[in-house]
Amino acid sequence: MDQTDPAGPPPDRDDAAFPAHRAPRCRGLAELDAEVSGCRACPRLVAWREEVAAHPRAAYRGEEYWARPVPGFGPSDAALAVVGLAPAAHGGNRTGRMFTGDASGDVLFAALHAVGLASRPTATHRGDGLELYGVRITAPVHCAPPQNRPTPAERRTCSPWLASELALLGPGLRAVVALGGFGWQALLPVLAEAGRPLPRPRPAFGHGVHLTLPATDRLPPLHVLGCYHPSQRNTFTGVLTFDMLVELLARAAGLAGLSDGGAGRPGGPDREGPQGDQGAP
Repeated sequence: MDQTDPAGPPPDRDDAAFPAHRAPRCRGLAELDAEVSGCRACPRLVAWREEVAAHPRAAYRGEEYWARPVPGFGPSDAALAVVGLAPAAHGGNRTGRMFTGDASGDVLFAALHAVGLASRPTATHRGDGLELYGVRITAPVHCAPPQNRPTPAERRTCSPWLASELALLGPGLRAVVALGGFGWQALLPVLAEAGRPLPRPRPAFGHGVHLTLPATDRLPPLHVLGCYHPSQRNTFTGVLTFDMLVELLARAAGLAGLSDGGAGRPGGPDREGPQGDQGAP
């Protein structure tokens, strides 16, 4: 329990200061995920996620929507992180798990499975048996935004969650893939604030862009890769093909030390076995 703050009581969950207050105090990913799931710091996003749940698409009528912030998904010892944009209104906002139940997730999980980082190529709901191997999926904004467009202020308010999540993954984190320009622009400041030296000027986003951030006193080098977002617009127009996504994820897995020569699931004898819905609500 928090100690009494001489400056006043800790902020409520619907206070904009709540993420900045709570995120750094979390001692593990399970605690962080629980705090994320209860956050109400952005009024516009709270209203939208609940409005969507109250008026579901016909295909999902009768389903109970998650309608809360969606925490990250994957093992607590992940060597690779995938950072997206935000949950989809009828995807993660419905299922309660990142990239689950929407078209973007269909492509992403199929690619992760092809690389050997997921136990199955589809993700339909929490508890569907999907397991991730050595990879954790998260986002810089944890609530579904109107028109898939969080505001800069909403991104700033939510950023402490991402910062703490990456910090809690610890020195075992070796590579991060940013999906889309939004993920890239949100990720780099978080890394800089964590003490990671970034080149100046900061490199622009692009598919296949690769930064190697040098080691610090506490952390090993970190590989940061840009990848086009697997949105329907990008995949339907061929901006991002399935083969392009698989190639980039395979490259990231190799940089993270997850490759085992293609003989099976990534990891190797010095890593724990597959993890299931750890970190999922």
